[in-house]
Amino acid sequence: MIVLALLVVGGLAAWDRLRGPSEITDASVEFSDREQPTPSADPKIPRNRHDSYDDGADWPFYGGNEQRTRYLPFPRGTRLGMPLRTRWREGGRILLEFPPVLCGRRLYLLRDDGLLLAIERRTGEIAWARRVGRLAAASPACGGGRVFVTVLKRDRGSSAGQVAAFTTDGKRLWRVLLRGRSESSPLLAGDKLIFGTESGDVLAMSPRNGRVLWRYHAGGKVKAGVARNGPTLFVGDYSGKLHAIALRSGRRRWVRNLGGSLYSTPAVAYGRVFVGNIDGSVSAVGEQTGRIAWRRRADGYVYSSPAVAPVAGRGPTVFIGSYGGKLYALDARSGRPRWIRDVGGKISGGITVVGDLVLYSNLGRKRTSIRRARDGSEVFSLHSGAFDPGISDGRRLYLMSYSSIYHLSPRAQAFADARSLREARRRAGG
Repeated sequence: MIVLALLVVGGLAAWDRLRGPSEITDASVEFSDREQPTPSADPKIPRNRHDSYDDGADWPFYGGNEQRTRYLPFPRGTRLGMPLRTRWREGGRILLEFPPVLCGRRLYLLRDDGLLLAIERRTGEIAWARRVGRLAAASPACGGGRVFVTVLKRDRGSSAGQVAAFTTDGKRLWRVLLRGRSESSPLLAGDKLIFGTESGDVLAMSPRNGRVLWRYHAGGKVKAGVARNGPTLFVGDYSGKLHAIALRSGRRRWVRNLGGSLYSTPAVAYGRVFVGNIDGSVSAVGEQTGRIAWRRRADGYVYSSPAVAPVAGRGPTVFIGSYGGKLYALDARSGRPRWIRDVGGKISGGITVVGDLVLYSNLGRKRTSIRRARDGSEVFSLHSGAFDPGISDGRRLYLMSYSSIYHLSPRAQAFADARSLREARRRAGG
């Protein structure tokens, strides 16, 4: 009987490990109902009535803003209704693992083969292309008339990466060779360019010349992007630790060991840091204290980076996907599910929320889809997809397939953009 009891206990323990880490709830951890942070420049009414793209749109970093919330509200008085029309498509056979960024009239995209492209937002034409490396898995960052990129492998003869800066016209300003590889999408935070490396470092560099301002050693590999809220940076490493770092000095504020491995880029909102874990869990950690507010088990690995958004009639919500083919909408305060959709396949990349639309890609099913934020009902699907679903300027979507970008917009916007293009060509010809 004793042997049988030990076998039962051991079997239960093994089953519990397969299910993932234990769930946690601590309602005493700080939470703020303040309005959801949004990208730094919301789209506005076009400043030039003849040019519908002269709208001040901006999605300059992976995640859209410094907090990496991957959320953009609709501009006032507009809505991305269905059906969507394809205005242009740009791509080939090279995998597009991470989405482009948007600054002004151009998108900047880093392909997995290390080629950096500048794409005209209006037409999809390639303005310029520059070889930055031979292997890449990150989004660029853009701002101040410059574009910044990190790569995993800088050339065929090296196993290390580099970081480089270009003008928006494609002129290389500087590059710095790294000791290790980097797939950490860079963040431009005032006078600092921030990113992580597989050597276990978080680096702050001068965006003007690439000089290292400080170096923080995390311990484990830093594959994720670094998020910022105010004076503090947040990033996870592959040893399962979530770090809070002082932006100005690079000194440690707190460290929380979440176990597993953190590939997911954290999102900061409502006084908390939200992050996925390869051990099959999603956690919310107090921004100031580093205490775990809640941890929820997911079905399979969670490489996915969360989106955090206010949902009408629902409240603050965290959206994230899992390798078990589940798409989750979780209450940001309690972690309780608002809804879960079993979409099959594998969700590996991040989630994006535009207005009341939830965008995600399914690596297993090779699809990129859109669902309603309120109830998870599907409204659109593109029969090609891989990791990340793409970005938006608030009126249009720049949706990702396995190797292409699609410019999609509702019917009325498509007509307005076509008219704007005709007028621009007429003025140029006249």
